[in-house]
Amino acid sequence: MLSRACNYFILIYSICVARARRRHPAVAGIDEAALAAFRAGLRRRYTDDEILAELRASAERLGRSPTMREFAADAEAGVHPQTVIEHFGTWNAAKRAAGLSPRRFIRREELLDQLRELGAELGRTPTARDLEEQRGRMASKSLIWHTFGSLTAALREAGFDVPVGEERLERAIAQGAVLARRLGRLPKMADWKDERLRDPSLLSEWQVYRMVDVSPGAWSAFQFLVRERLREEGVTVRADGALG
Repeated sequence: MLSRACNYFILIYSICVARARRRHPAVAGIDEAALAAFRAGLRRRYTDDEILAELRASAERLGRSPTMREFAADAEAGVHPQTVIEHFGTWNAAKRAAGLSPRRFIRREELLDQLRELGAELGRTPTARDLEEQRGRMASKSLIWHTFGSLTAALREAGFDVPVGEERLERAIAQGAVLARRLGRLPKMADWKDERLRDPSLLSEWQVYRMVDVSPGAWSAFQFLVRERLREEGVTVRADGALG
């Protein structure tokens, strides 16, 4: 009986996997060799020598070995930085091949400019996760940490409004009160997690949890603080956490 049940589930699993792997006929019909040749043709749009010449010309215009952002901003450069990386593996490898010295150090102001530009693209204060996702396009997290001591310090110096210490908890409580008004009740951890997906500038639910140094029940302690804030604002909060 058990063997028959196992065989049944194996059959169901095989059918599901087969369906999941089924691809659109147009995709399934792609000739792998033709696709590889097509991709190789795209990569041959610029030869290595042409790319190296572009790097040298940009360096001559700038008067120094260009960073990737400087090269991208060079209106006379005809190659995108990503194309350079695709040909040579890394930006510095391309510059070495061009006879240019890789710049080991990025000036403090350049790092701040990178953070400001990223913030402008995102429309909010960048997070450590944003820096990780931009790896290769801008300075590494470790370089920013080494230069400024912390990401928070770097962001503040770049002009972003980044709360620290008690300010972080105070802001989280205020944000919790706003969220509670919208939900009609005190927010649960799951509510906070969902809200952060819509607003990445929020602290994570676990950051809030760790800030409230009450054990056990840190989140309920945070809800208590949010309730007190709402009461200060004249909002009635019932015993079950509902507003009204």
